[in-house]
Amino acid sequence: MNVVDIFSYAFSGIRLRKLRAALTTLGIVIGIAAIVALLSLSEGFRVAITSQFERGFALDVLTVTTGRGLGFGLGDGVSSGTSDEYLTLNDSRAIYGISGVKLSTAVTSKSVSLSSGDLSFTITAVGVNFSEYSQLYSSSFVAGNGSVPDSSENNSIVLGARIVDPWQNGTVFARVGDYINVSWISGSITRPVVRSYVFHVVGVLNEIGGFSLGGPSDVKVYIPITTAQAIFETDGVNLILVQLVNGEQSTIDSVTASINTLFDEKVTVMSPAAMLNTFSSILSTIQLFLTGLAGISLLVAGIGIMNIMIVSVMERTREIGILKSLGMKNRTVLVIFLCEAVIIGLLGAVIGIAFGFGLSNFVSRFGLALLGTGNGMLGGQGTGGGLSITPVLTPMVIGGALAFGVATSVLFGLYPARRASKLKPVEALRYE
Repeated sequence: MNVVDIFSYAFSGIRLRKLRAALTTLGIVIGIAAIVALLSLSEGFRVAITSQFERGFALDVLTVTTGRGLGFGLGDGVSSGTSDEYLTLNDSRAIYGISGVKLSTAVTSKSVSLSSGDLSFTITAVGVNFSEYSQLYSSSFVAGNGSVPDSSENNSIVLGARIVDPWQNGTVFARVGDYINVSWISGSITRPVVRSYVFHVVGVLNEIGGFSLGGPSDVKVYIPITTAQAIFETDGVNLILVQLVNGEQSTIDSVTASINTLFDEKVTVMSPAAMLNTFSSILSTIQLFLTGLAGISLLVAGIGIMNIMIVSVMERTREIGILKSLGMKNRTVLVIFLCEAVIIGLLGAVIGIAFGFGLSNFVSRFGLALLGTGNGMLGGQGTGGGLSITPVLTPMVIGGALAFGVATSVLFGLYPARRASKLKPVEALRYE
Protein backbone atom coordinates (compact mmCIF):
# COMPACT_ATOMS: atom_id res chain seq x y z
CA MET A 1 0.00 0.00 0.00
CA ASN A 2 1.23 3.49 -0.79
CA VAL A 3 1.11 6.42 1.61
CA VAL A 4 -2.19 7.77 0.27
CA ASP A 5 -3.89 4.38 0.63
CA ILE A 6 -2.56 3.95 4.16
CA PHE A 7 -3.87 7.35 5.28
CA SER A 8 -7.18 6.72 3.49
CA TYR A 9 -7.61 3.38 5.26
CA ALA A 10 -6.64 4.90 8.62
CA PHE A 11 -9.10 7.75 8.16
CA SER A 12 -11.85 5.28 7.27
CA GLY A 13 -11.17 3.40 10.48
CA ILE A 14 -11.60 6.64 12.45
CA ARG A 15 -14.74 7.62 10.54
CA LEU A 16 -16.40 4.28 11.31
CA ARG A 17 -15.90 4.97 15.03
CA LYS A 18 -16.83 8.66 15.13
CA LEU A 19 -17.90 8.92 18.77
CA ARG A 20 -14.88 7.07 20.12
CA ALA A 21 -12.54 9.09 17.91
CA ALA A 22 -14.21 12.35 18.98
CA LEU A 23 -13.81 11.55 22.66
CA THR A 24 -10.19 10.55 22.10
CA THR A 25 -9.51 13.75 20.18
CA LEU A 26 -11.16 15.81 22.94
CA GLY A 27 -8.33 14.97 25.33
CA ILE A 28 -5.78 16.38 22.88
CA VAL A 29 -7.98 19.44 22.28
CA ILE A 30 -8.13 20.27 25.98
CA GLY A 31 -4.40 19.85 26.51
CA ILE A 32 -3.37 21.89 23.46
CA ALA A 33 -5.97 24.57 24.21
CA ALA A 34 -4.61 24.98 27.74
CA ILE A 35 -1.04 25.34 26.46
CA VAL A 36 -1.97 27.78 23.69
CA ALA A 37 -4.16 29.91 25.96
CA LEU A 38 -1.46 30.19 28.64
CA LEU A 39 1.38 30.89 26.22
CA SER A 40 -0.54 33.41 24.11
CA LEU A 41 -1.66 35.27 27.24
CA SER A 42 1.84 35.28 28.73
CA GLU A 43 3.35 36.43 25.42
CA GLY A 44 0.72 39.18 25.21
CA PHE A 45 1.61 40.14 28.78
CA ARG A 46 5.29 40.26 27.81
CA VAL A 47 4.57 42.52 24.83
CA ALA A 48 2.32 44.82 26.90
CA ILE A 49 4.83 45.10 29.74
CA THR A 50 7.75 45.70 27.37
CA SER A 51 5.80 48.35 25.47
CA GLN A 52 4.73 50.20 28.61
CA PHE A 53 8.18 49.73 30.12
CA GLU A 54 9.83 51.41 27.12
CA ARG A 55 7.29 54.25 27.22
CA GLY A 56 7.70 54.79 30.95
CA PHE A 57 11.48 54.51 31.03
CA ALA A 58 14.33 55.98 29.04
CA LEU A 59 16.75 53.14 28.36
CA ASP A 60 19.76 55.48 28.55
CA VAL A 61 18.82 56.69 32.04
CA LEU A 62 20.13 55.20 35.30
CA THR A 63 18.23 55.49 38.57
CA VAL A 64 20.26 56.04 41.73
CA THR A 65 18.70 55.34 45.13
CA THR A 66 20.03 54.65 48.60
CA GLY A 67 19.83 51.32 50.40
CA ARG A 68 19.15 47.88 48.92
CA GLY A 69 17.40 48.19 45.61
CA LEU A 70 15.46 45.81 43.43
CA GLY A 71 18.51 43.72 42.66
CA PHE A 72 17.95 43.46 38.92
CA GLY A 73 20.87 42.02 37.07
CA LEU A 74 23.71 42.65 39.47
CA GLY A 75 26.90 43.19 37.56
CA ASP A 76 24.94 44.18 34.45
CA GLY A 77 24.51 47.85 34.99
CA VAL A 78 22.84 47.45 38.35
CA SER A 79 24.39 47.24 41.74
CA SER A 80 23.16 47.03 45.28
CA GLY A 81 24.23 48.33 48.65
CA THR A 82 22.84 49.33 52.01
CA SER A 83 22.86 52.69 53.75
CA ASP A 84 20.89 54.74 56.26
CA GLU A 85 21.93 57.93 54.47
CA TYR A 86 19.88 59.84 51.94
CA LEU A 87 20.61 61.62 48.67
CA THR A 88 20.63 65.39 48.24
CA LEU A 89 20.72 67.94 45.43
CA ASN A 90 24.47 68.23 45.94
CA ASP A 91 24.81 64.51 45.21
CA SER A 92 23.07 65.09 41.89
CA ARG A 93 25.61 67.77 41.02
CA ALA A 94 28.47 65.45 42.01
CA ILE A 95 27.17 62.71 39.69
CA TYR A 96 26.93 65.23 36.85
CA GLY A 97 30.72 65.55 36.96
CA ILE A 98 31.26 61.85 36.14
CA SER A 99 32.55 61.03 32.66
CA GLY A 100 29.79 59.62 30.45
CA VAL A 101 27.00 61.50 32.23
CA LYS A 102 24.96 63.87 30.06
CA LEU A 103 22.49 65.06 32.70
CA SER A 104 21.79 64.41 36.39
CA THR A 105 18.61 65.54 38.13
CA ALA A 106 17.11 64.82 41.55
CA VAL A 107 13.53 63.69 42.21
CA THR A 108 11.58 63.61 45.45
CA SER A 109 8.04 62.41 46.08
CA LYS A 110 5.39 62.24 48.78
CA SER A 111 1.86 60.91 49.11
CA VAL A 112 -0.52 63.86 49.36
CA SER A 113 -4.21 64.67 49.18
CA LEU A 114 -5.44 66.87 46.32
CA SER A 115 -8.62 68.85 46.78
CA SER A 116 -10.57 71.19 44.56
CA GLY A 117 -13.98 72.32 45.75
CA ASP A 118 -15.81 69.27 47.09
CA LEU A 119 -13.57 66.83 45.24
CA SER A 120 -10.50 65.20 46.77
CA PHE A 121 -8.34 62.09 46.49
CA THR A 122 -4.89 60.83 47.42
CA ILE A 123 -2.06 60.90 44.90
CA THR A 124 1.73 61.13 44.67
CA ALA A 125 3.29 64.58 44.33
CA VAL A 126 6.69 64.55 42.62
CA GLY A 127 9.23 67.32 43.09
CA VAL A 128 11.41 67.87 40.02
CA ASN A 129 13.49 70.48 38.28
CA PHE A 130 11.09 71.16 35.40
CA SER A 131 13.79 72.23 32.96
CA GLU A 132 16.04 69.23 33.58
CA TYR A 133 13.14 66.78 33.80
CA SER A 134 11.76 68.02 30.46
CA GLN A 135 15.17 67.55 28.90
CA LEU A 136 15.44 64.05 30.31
CA TYR A 137 11.98 62.97 29.12
CA SER A 138 11.57 65.21 26.10
CA SER A 139 9.06 62.90 24.40
CA SER A 140 6.81 62.11 27.38
CA PHE A 141 6.98 65.05 29.79
CA VAL A 142 5.10 67.29 27.38
CA ALA A 143 2.06 69.44 28.15
CA GLY A 144 -1.10 68.80 26.15
CA ASN A 145 -2.77 71.83 27.75
CA GLY A 146 -0.97 74.82 29.19
CA SER A 147 2.80 74.44 29.41
CA VAL A 148 5.65 73.01 31.43
CA PRO A 149 7.52 76.06 32.74
CA ASP A 150 11.25 76.38 32.14
CA SER A 151 11.82 78.34 35.33
CA SER A 152 9.46 77.04 38.00
CA GLU A 153 7.43 79.43 40.10
CA ASN A 154 7.11 78.34 43.70
CA ASN A 155 3.42 77.43 43.48
CA SER A 156 3.25 76.01 39.93
CA ILE A 157 1.98 72.45 39.47
CA VAL A 158 1.74 70.21 36.40
CA LEU A 159 -0.92 67.49 36.36
CA GLY A 160 -0.71 64.02 34.85
CA ALA A 161 -3.30 63.36 32.12
CA ARG A 162 -5.56 61.26 34.35
CA ILE A 163 -5.73 63.83 37.15
CA VAL A 164 -8.10 66.03 35.12
CA ASP A 165 -10.80 63.32 35.22
CA PRO A 166 -9.58 60.84 37.86
CA TRP A 167 -12.87 58.92 38.06
CA GLN A 168 -13.24 58.66 34.27
CA ASN A 169 -16.88 59.66 34.42
CA GLY A 170 -16.67 63.18 33.04
CA THR A 171 -16.16 64.80 36.44
CA VAL A 172 -13.43 67.40 35.88
CA PHE A 173 -11.20 67.81 38.90
CA ALA A 174 -9.05 70.71 37.69
CA ARG A 175 -8.04 72.55 34.53
CA VAL A 176 -5.16 74.80 33.55
CA GLY A 177 -5.47 78.06 35.45
CA ASP A 178 -7.24 76.57 38.46
CA TYR A 179 -5.89 76.56 42.00
CA ILE A 180 -5.84 73.28 43.91
CA ASN A 181 -5.01 72.51 47.52
CA VAL A 182 -2.31 69.97 48.38
CA SER A 183 -2.32 68.62 51.93
CA TRP A 184 -0.17 66.07 53.72
CA ILE A 185 0.59 64.77 57.19
CA SER A 186 3.80 65.66 58.99
CA GLY A 187 5.00 65.42 62.56
CA SER A 188 5.18 62.22 64.60
CA ILE A 189 2.86 59.24 64.64
CA THR A 190 1.50 60.21 68.05
CA ARG A 191 1.14 63.88 67.09
CA PRO A 192 0.36 64.12 63.37
CA VAL A 193 0.02 67.57 61.86
CA VAL A 194 -1.95 68.23 58.67
CA ARG A 195 -0.29 70.83 56.45
CA SER A 196 -1.45 72.27 53.15
CA TYR A 197 -0.25 74.42 50.27
CA VAL A 198 -2.14 76.01 47.37
CA PHE A 199 -0.76 75.41 43.87
CA HIS A 200 -1.55 77.01 40.53
CA VAL A 201 -2.18 74.56 37.68
CA VAL A 202 0.07 75.64 34.79
CA GLY A 203 -0.08 72.54 32.60
CA VAL A 204 -1.60 69.12 31.99
CA LEU A 205 0.58 66.43 30.42
CA ASN A 206 -0.29 64.44 27.33
CA GLU A 207 -1.38 60.89 28.07
CA ILE A 208 1.72 58.74 28.55
CA GLY A 209 0.75 55.26 29.66
CA GLY A 210 3.48 52.93 30.87
CA PHE A 211 5.07 52.38 34.23
CA SER A 212 7.00 54.93 36.20
CA LEU A 213 10.18 54.55 38.21
CA GLY A 214 11.22 58.18 38.26
CA GLY A 215 9.71 58.72 34.80
CA PRO A 216 6.57 60.70 33.94
CA SER A 217 3.20 59.20 34.87
CA ASP A 218 -0.43 59.93 34.06
CA VAL A 219 -1.45 59.63 37.70
CA LYS A 220 0.99 61.93 39.45
CA VAL A 221 1.38 65.68 39.87
CA TYR A 222 4.65 67.57 39.49
CA ILE A 223 5.86 70.54 41.53
CA PRO A 224 9.19 72.40 41.76
CA ILE A 225 11.70 70.36 43.77
CA THR A 226 12.80 73.41 45.78
CA THR A 227 9.19 74.00 46.81
CA ALA A 228 8.75 70.30 47.63
CA GLN A 229 11.78 70.31 49.91
CA ALA A 230 10.63 73.50 51.62
CA ILE A 231 7.03 72.49 52.31
CA PHE A 232 7.85 68.84 53.12
CA GLU A 233 10.65 70.06 55.38
CA THR A 234 13.46 67.90 54.01
CA ASP A 235 16.69 68.42 52.11
CA GLY A 236 16.80 64.79 50.95
CA VAL A 237 15.59 63.37 47.62
CA ASN A 238 14.17 59.95 46.82
CA LEU A 239 16.29 59.26 43.77
CA ILE A 240 18.60 60.78 41.19
CA LEU A 241 18.05 60.22 37.47
CA VAL A 242 21.23 60.04 35.43
CA GLN A 243 21.10 60.41 31.64
CA LEU A 244 24.08 58.92 29.84
CA VAL A 245 25.78 60.12 26.66
CA ASN A 246 24.60 56.85 25.06
CA GLY A 247 22.83 53.63 25.99
CA GLU A 248 25.75 51.26 25.29
CA GLN A 249 26.39 48.61 27.93
CA SER A 250 30.01 49.71 28.31
CA THR A 251 28.88 53.23 29.20
CA ILE A 252 26.28 51.88 31.65
CA ASP A 253 28.89 49.71 33.38
CA SER A 254 31.47 52.50 33.50
CA VAL A 255 29.12 55.10 34.96
CA THR A 256 27.64 52.55 37.39
CA ALA A 257 31.10 51.74 38.70
CA SER A 258 31.96 55.44 39.04
CA ILE A 259 28.77 56.18 40.98
CA ASN A 260 29.39 53.26 43.32
CA THR A 261 32.92 54.50 43.93
CA LEU A 262 31.66 58.03 44.54
CA PHE A 263 29.22 56.82 47.22
CA ASP A 264 31.38 54.00 48.64
CA GLU A 265 28.98 51.28 47.46
CA LYS A 266 26.16 52.76 49.58
CA VAL A 267 23.73 53.34 46.74
CA THR A 268 21.75 51.24 44.28
CA VAL A 269 22.15 51.97 40.58
CA MET A 270 19.38 50.56 38.40
CA SER A 271 19.51 50.28 34.62
CA PRO A 272 16.15 50.01 32.80
CA ALA A 273 17.75 47.85 30.10
CA ALA A 274 19.04 45.38 32.69
CA MET A 275 15.68 45.39 34.49
CA LEU A 276 13.87 44.65 31.22
CA ASN A 277 16.24 41.79 30.40
CA THR A 278 15.81 40.31 33.86
CA PHE A 279 12.03 40.63 33.63
CA SER A 280 12.04 38.83 30.25
CA SER A 281 14.13 36.04 31.75
CA ILE A 282 11.75 35.65 34.69
CA LEU A 283 8.72 35.62 32.39
CA SER A 284 10.33 32.94 30.20
CA THR A 285 10.78 30.76 33.28
CA ILE A 286 7.14 31.31 34.24
CA GLN A 287 6.05 30.39 30.70
CA LEU A 288 8.02 27.14 30.90
CA PHE A 289 6.41 26.33 34.26
CA LEU A 290 2.90 27.02 32.93
CA THR A 291 3.58 24.90 29.84
CA GLY A 292 4.63 22.04 32.09
CA LEU A 293 1.42 22.30 34.08
CA ALA A 294 -0.69 22.33 30.93
CA GLY A 295 1.33 19.41 29.57
CA ILE A 296 -0.04 17.21 32.36
CA SER A 297 -3.41 17.25 30.59
CA LEU A 298 -1.67 15.97 27.45
CA LEU A 299 -0.27 13.09 29.47
CA VAL A 300 -3.78 12.19 30.56
CA ALA A 301 -4.97 12.51 26.95
CA GLY A 302 -2.15 10.24 25.78
CA ILE A 303 -3.14 7.53 28.25
CA GLY A 304 -6.69 7.81 26.93
CA ILE A 305 -5.45 7.42 23.36
CA MET A 306 -3.48 4.30 24.26
CA ASN A 307 -6.46 2.82 26.07
CA ILE A 308 -8.87 3.49 23.20
CA MET A 309 -6.46 2.15 20.58
CA ILE A 310 -5.85 -1.05 22.56
CA VAL A 311 -9.62 -1.57 22.63
CA SER A 312 -9.71 -0.81 18.91
CA VAL A 313 -7.02 -3.42 18.21
CA MET A 314 -8.97 -6.02 20.17
CA GLU A 315 -12.18 -5.22 18.27
CA ARG A 316 -10.40 -5.35 14.90
CA THR A 317 -8.40 -8.52 15.51
CA ARG A 318 -10.24 -10.52 12.82
CA GLU A 319 -9.90 -7.58 10.41
CA ILE A 320 -6.14 -7.53 11.03
CA GLY A 321 -5.99 -11.30 10.51
CA ILE A 322 -7.78 -11.03 7.15
CA LEU A 323 -5.44 -8.23 6.01
CA LYS A 324 -2.38 -10.24 6.99
CA SER A 325 -3.71 -13.40 5.29
CA LEU A 326 -4.06 -11.34 2.10
CA GLY A 327 -0.37 -10.47 2.32
CA MET A 328 -0.24 -7.24 4.32
CA LYS A 329 3.11 -6.89 6.10
CA ASN A 330 3.57 -6.25 9.81
CA ARG A 331 5.13 -2.89 9.04
CA THR A 332 2.07 -1.80 7.04
CA VAL A 333 -0.28 -2.71 9.90
CA LEU A 334 1.95 -0.77 12.30
CA VAL A 335 1.93 2.28 10.02
CA ILE A 336 -1.89 2.16 9.60
CA PHE A 337 -2.49 2.32 13.35
CA LEU A 338 0.19 5.00 13.77
CA CYS A 339 -1.50 7.01 11.00
CA GLU A 340 -4.75 6.84 12.94
CA ALA A 341 -2.91 8.23 15.96
CA VAL A 342 -1.34 10.97 13.83
CA ILE A 343 -4.73 12.00 12.42
CA ILE A 344 -6.26 12.13 15.91
CA GLY A 345 -3.30 14.17 17.22
CA LEU A 346 -3.32 16.55 14.25
CA LEU A 347 -7.07 17.18 14.41
CA GLY A 348 -6.90 17.64 18.17
CA ALA A 349 -3.98 20.07 17.87
CA VAL A 350 -5.62 22.21 15.17
CA ILE A 351 -8.92 22.44 17.03
CA GLY A 352 -7.05 23.00 20.31
CA ILE A 353 -5.04 25.90 18.84
CA ALA A 354 -8.18 27.63 17.61
CA PHE A 355 -10.05 26.99 20.85
CA GLY A 356 -7.08 28.01 23.02
CA PHE A 357 -6.55 31.29 21.21
CA GLY A 358 -10.26 32.06 21.41
CA LEU A 359 -10.19 31.26 25.13
CA SER A 360 -7.20 33.55 25.70
CA ASN A 361 -9.00 36.41 23.94
CA PHE A 362 -12.10 35.82 26.05
CA VAL A 363 -10.06 35.86 29.25
CA SER A 364 -8.14 39.00 28.26
CA ARG A 365 -11.33 40.84 27.30
CA PHE A 366 -13.78 39.73 29.97
CA GLY A 367 -11.87 37.80 32.62
CA LEU A 368 -9.39 40.58 33.40
CA ALA A 369 -12.22 43.13 33.38
CA LEU A 370 -14.04 41.13 36.06
CA LEU A 371 -10.87 41.19 38.15
CA GLY A 372 -10.93 44.99 37.94
CA THR A 373 -7.69 45.68 36.08
CA GLY A 374 -7.80 49.10 34.53
CA ASN A 375 -11.06 50.06 36.22
CA GLY A 376 -11.91 52.49 38.96
CA MET A 377 -10.35 55.78 39.91
CA LEU A 378 -6.97 56.27 38.27
CA GLY A 379 -7.02 52.72 36.92
CA GLY A 380 -6.84 51.34 40.41
CA GLN A 381 -3.15 50.65 39.93
CA GLY A 382 -1.41 53.91 39.52
CA THR A 383 0.13 52.95 36.23
CA GLY A 384 -1.60 55.37 34.03
CA GLY A 385 -4.79 53.60 33.02
CA GLY A 386 -4.37 49.92 33.71
CA LEU A 387 -2.71 47.24 31.63
CA SER A 388 -4.37 46.08 28.42
CA ILE A 389 -3.28 42.58 27.39
CA THR A 390 -3.78 41.37 23.82
CA PRO A 391 -2.97 37.66 23.39
CA VAL A 392 -0.16 36.97 20.92
CA LEU A 393 -0.10 33.67 19.00
CA THR A 394 3.40 33.26 17.59
CA PRO A 395 4.42 30.80 14.83
CA MET A 396 6.60 29.05 17.42
CA VAL A 397 3.58 28.42 19.65
CA ILE A 398 1.55 27.11 16.69
CA GLY A 399 4.34 24.83 15.54
CA GLY A 400 5.03 23.63 19.06
CA ALA A 401 1.34 22.90 19.70
CA LEU A 402 1.06 20.87 16.49
CA ALA A 403 4.22 18.96 17.34
CA PHE A 404 3.06 18.29 20.91
CA GLY A 405 -0.33 17.02 19.75
CA VAL A 406 1.07 14.67 17.10
CA ALA A 407 3.98 13.51 19.26
CA THR A 408 1.66 12.67 22.18
CA SER A 409 -0.64 10.66 19.93
CA VAL A 410 2.19 8.77 18.22
CA LEU A 411 4.02 8.07 21.49
CA PHE A 412 0.99 6.61 23.23
CA GLY A 413 -0.31 4.95 20.07
CA LEU A 414 2.96 3.14 19.42
CA TYR A 415 2.30 0.22 21.78
CA PRO A 416 -1.21 -0.59 20.47
CA ALA A 417 0.05 -0.27 16.87
CA ARG A 418 2.99 -2.59 17.56
CA ARG A 419 0.65 -5.03 19.29
CA ALA A 420 -1.58 -5.06 16.21
CA SER A 421 1.36 -5.63 13.88
CA LYS A 422 2.57 -8.63 15.90
CA LEU A 423 -0.73 -10.52 15.72
CA LYS A 424 -0.42 -13.89 13.97
CA PRO A 425 -2.87 -14.26 11.07
CA VAL A 426 -4.19 -17.71 12.08
CA GLU A 427 -4.82 -16.72 15.70
CA ALA A 428 -6.36 -13.43 14.56
CA LEU A 429 -8.78 -15.23 12.23
CA ARG A 430 -9.87 -17.55 15.06
CA TYR A 431 -10.50 -14.60 17.43
CA GLU A 432 -14.11 -13.84 18.27
